[in-house]
Amino acid sequence: MKTFSHDTQESCNCLEKTNLQLQATTSIIQTSEGLGFSPYYKYQNFWYPEHLLPVTLDMRATFKAQPSDIILATMMKSGTTWLKAIIFAVVNRHLYTNTHKNHPLLNSSPHDCFPFIHSIYEKNNQNKLDSMPSPRLLAVHVPFSHLPTSITESGCKVVYLCRNPKDAFVSLRHYLDKMKPVGCEMTPFDQAFDLFCQGVFPFGPFWDQMLEYWRESIKSPEKVLFLKYEDLKEDLAENIKKLAEFLGCSFSVEEVERGVVEEIVQLCDFETMKNVNANKEGEHGAVVRFKNSAFFRKGKIGDWKDHITPDMAERVDKLIEQKLLGSGLMF
Repeated sequence: MKTFSHDTQESCNCLEKTNLQLQATTSIIQTSEGLGFSPYYKYQNFWYPEHLLPVTLDMRATFKAQPSDIILATMMKSGTTWLKAIIFAVVNRHLYTNTHKNHPLLNSSPHDCFPFIHSIYEKNNQNKLDSMPSPRLLAVHVPFSHLPTSITESGCKVVYLCRNPKDAFVSLRHYLDKMKPVGCEMTPFDQAFDLFCQGVFPFGPFWDQMLEYWRESIKSPEKVLFLKYEDLKEDLAENIKKLAEFLGCSFSVEEVERGVVEEIVQLCDFETMKNVNANKEGEHGAVVRFKNSAFFRKGKIGDWKDHITPDMAERVDKLIEQKLLGSGLMF
């Protein structure tokens, strides 16, 4: 890894856009090869893909949360698209019939219904934030300590989702391979895995990101809900009810008896979502454009076993045990 101070930041195109913001901090920035085809930059102990650091700094400085906002924060490649759809369906169930062919989730990408804040900033479309209906549904990948102050100090709800890091790593590699521009080479798998074990992961180290949200969920359970991808896969219906209760829109007895929860389970089924035209053919992204189909691969637990050797898996397991020791969080 290379280390450079702000005196040499002109050598990095992504940082040229944020000179004033970077000069205002004493943080030292490291650069590392990424896990795919572009470098990462370390800012205040967390790694950022090069094109996302400038917009994150802008977001932290200018985003204004509303008390009714619902913020979805996730470890990258942990089921973000899936949980966006679930939350959208839960919150808007009185506006749309879950089984109707005109439901937004059957005609649009979940990322259109539930945008990333950084995507709005990448497109210089901040005015969109003022016109979004309440509650605004907004997503981030950043660690809790990097959220805008207006989020952490407001009354808005934060839902966090993470996943077994081995599956997240494998999923990220496949995702980046689909995204890479023509002519770009991927970081070799073994090298990327070694970087991953050193903590180089988008918005990671993954263990530090998970621990920040985990501890905050224990400290303020009324504000932060901590979810695992594996738990959602095991019993989605119960977790949908748990999610609705946290968001202040619990299902009534009549709704449960009418099968509304099961309708949402079916609406947000992986295969259902994967076959929506907008998810098969649409595109996403501002700086980097890629097909929405890149968000859908297998959606299963344990796929890492087909890509990571037993020795690699043991290395990650020992690392997780060491980093999460004493926290009460386990995988």
